[in-house]
Amino acid sequence: MKDKGLRLVKYGLCILGMIMFSFLAGCAKEEKDLLEKIKDLEFTVLAEDNIPEELKTIIEEKRENTFKVTYQDNGFLYICIGYGEQVSGGYSITVNDLYLTENAVYVDTTLLGPDPAESAGIKKNTPSYPYIVLKTEFVDKPVIFN
Repeated sequence: MKDKGLRLVKYGLCILGMIMFSFLAGCAKEEKDLLEKIKDLEFTVLAEDNIPEELKTIIEEKRENTFKVTYQDNGFLYICIGYGEQVSGGYSITVNDLYLTENAVYVDTTLLGPDPAESAGIKKNTPSYPYIVLKTEFVDKPVIFN
């Protein structure tokens, strides 16, 4: 009789474990789907002359520290990423990804250090404040920075 009760408990625990595992697997899939790309967004990297004045002011105020800012104007979304004070000039920023998901706009950039081959023309002790401004169509969704 004890063996039968113990066997039922074991089966019950196995079934409960399988149910819990299926819930956990479902949650992980749902989280992954949130970053699933719907489409790439077309964008333009803006030169300083083309940045709206109000946004220039915001960038100037924040440039000494890293920052991530979004700005909306005239049907466009401006995504700004700043990397704070760097020890010298010669840095560049690449855009790895800018795409739309079901719930957000996803952006990924990378700061690249000065090219050693071109370091002769770079002032060593003059700090720089690298940032990038991306202009894309306005999308009424939050921006996820990576």
